[in-house]
Amino acid sequence: MNNLTCTAVEFFKKHPLASTGDAVQTLGCSGRTARRAKLKARRQATHKLNARILLFDIETIPMEVYVWGLFKQRISPDNIIKEWSVVSWAAKWLFENDMLSDVAKPQEAAKREDGRLLKGIHALLDEADIVVAHNANRFDVRRLNARFIVNNLPPPRPFQVIDTLREAKRHFAFSSYKMESINTLLGLSGKIKTTFDLWKRCVAGDESALAMMQKYNKQDVLALEELYVKIRPWIKGHPNMGLFYDKPTTVCPNCGSGKINWGGEYRTQVGVYDTYRCESCGAIGRNRKTTVDKKRRERLGVSVAR
Repeated sequence: MNNLTCTAVEFFKKHPLASTGDAVQTLGCSGRTARRAKLKARRQATHKLNARILLFDIETIPMEVYVWGLFKQRISPDNIIKEWSVVSWAAKWLFENDMLSDVAKPQEAAKREDGRLLKGIHALLDEADIVVAHNANRFDVRRLNARFIVNNLPPPRPFQVIDTLREAKRHFAFSSYKMESINTLLGLSGKIKTTFDLWKRCVAGDESALAMMQKYNKQDVLALEELYVKIRPWIKGHPNMGLFYDKPTTVCPNCGSGKINWGGEYRTQVGVYDTYRCESCGAIGRNRKTTVDKKRRERLGVSVAR
C-alpha cells in the first residue's frame, strides 16, 4: 500500500462510521482509494470468523430458439435449439483478497457445456455458511441449482442467502435497483461497460471475449462486496454473526463486532428491550430479554388482531 492508502486505512480505523466522502474531503485522496481503504480497515478490524461468507456472481449464455418474429409471443419448448448455460462465475470470501473464478473454454461455450466449470462454484457453495449475491433468490441460486441437477451434481450443503437486490428494494426507494445504478449513487465501484456483442462473441468461442467475460464477472463481485458492506447495517434479520463467535459478551449480529454502544429502547406490543448501536458497522440491535417484569406483563392488554 502507498502512504496515502495507509493513511486512509488508519483514518477509517479511528472513524469506522465515517463515509468515503469524509476521507476524500479530509485526506484529499481519490474515491477509489477511500473505498479500498475502508474495506481494508474493516478487514483488519474484523475478528476471525468461523462464518464463511461467500460473495458470488454468475454469467450465462442465452438460449437459441426458433421464433416467428420480434413481436411478443409464447415460445414453445419445442422451439429450443440450444439451452442456456453458465459461461462464467466469480466469487470471493468476504474481506479476503483472493478472487476465485472460472470461465468456459471456447468449445464448451459453443456447445453450452458447463459441467466442468460448475464443479468449482459448487464446491464453494458447499463450504459456505452464508452467500451474498444481487438477485440471488430469483436468479443466481436457482439458475445454479438448475445447472447442477442437469449435470448430476448433488445439492450443496445448506447455506443462508443474503440477496442485496431484495434488501435494497425492502429498505430504499431507489430510482433503479440495478447494482450499477445503486453503486454509482452511493459512490461505490461500478461494473465494466459491455454490450450484448460480448455474449455473441462468447457463444462463437472467441477466447478474448471469454477472457473479457471473466474480467467483467470478477469486477461484479468486487462491486457486490462494496454494496453488501454498505447496506449491511440496514439489513433486518441478517444472519446472526453472534452464532459464529464464542464470546461472553454481546456482539453485533450484522458484522460480529464487539464494539457496541448501549442506549435507547425498542418496544413491541408486550415488551421493552434495551438497544445498542454497533460502533463498527452502525447496525442497531437489541437485547433478547425484556425489561418488563412478569407482573407488569400480566397486566398488559393488546389490541385485537388486524
